[in-house]
Order: sequence, then C-alpha cells, then structure tokens
Amino acid sequence: MTYFTWLIFIGAAVLEVGGDAVVRKGLRGSGLSIILAGCVMLGSYGVVVNTVKWDFSKLLGVYVAIFALVSVLFGRFVFDEVIPKATWLGLAVIICGAMIIQFGKGI
Repeated sequence: MTYFTWLIFIGAAVLEVGGDAVVRKGLRGSGLSIILAGCVMLGSYGVVVNTVKWDFSKLLGVYVAIFALVSVLFGRFVFDEVIPKATWLGLAVIICGAMIIQFGKGI
C-alpha cells in the first residue's frame, strides 16, 4: 500500500465520518441545508475511495479498518466521548482483519 493510497483512504474516511457527523447535526436541529451538506460529503467519500484501483472486496475490506479508526478518533476527540476498552479491542480486531485482507495472499 503506497502513501498515496493511505492518504486517499484517510481522506475518504474523514469525508464519510464527517459527513455522518454533519447529517447528525442537521437532524438534531440545524436544518435541511446542513443535512444536504452531509449528504454531499457522504457521496464524495464514495468517489474518493474508489479512485484506488483494487478489487472491490479488497478495497472496502481494507478501507473499513481506516474508517473504523477515524470513527473512533472522531468520537474521542471531536465529540469528546469516553471510548470503552471493548471498542478499542474491537477496533484492533478490525485492523487485524484488514491486515489479513491486505497481506494474506497465500492463505
């Protein structure tokens, strides 16, 4: 995986998680224009992530780990949530699964 691929995945994850956060804000009283802005961000994530020229199953399998990590970090640092140990453990399992997808060609 190249540095450029990492940047694409991180950018896509920020768009997806950020878009969901914006939709959430809109649904909690900020209005329809905020919801629509979140929808645009969510749609943009799909375009960005698919610029990586991998098989779809590998692409999304590895991307999910980046998405999960960014989601937990958003919860912790943007929404100031206390992240339970079980969530961190689950995140580690997801990341291990992505590593198997990425590097497990001979299995």
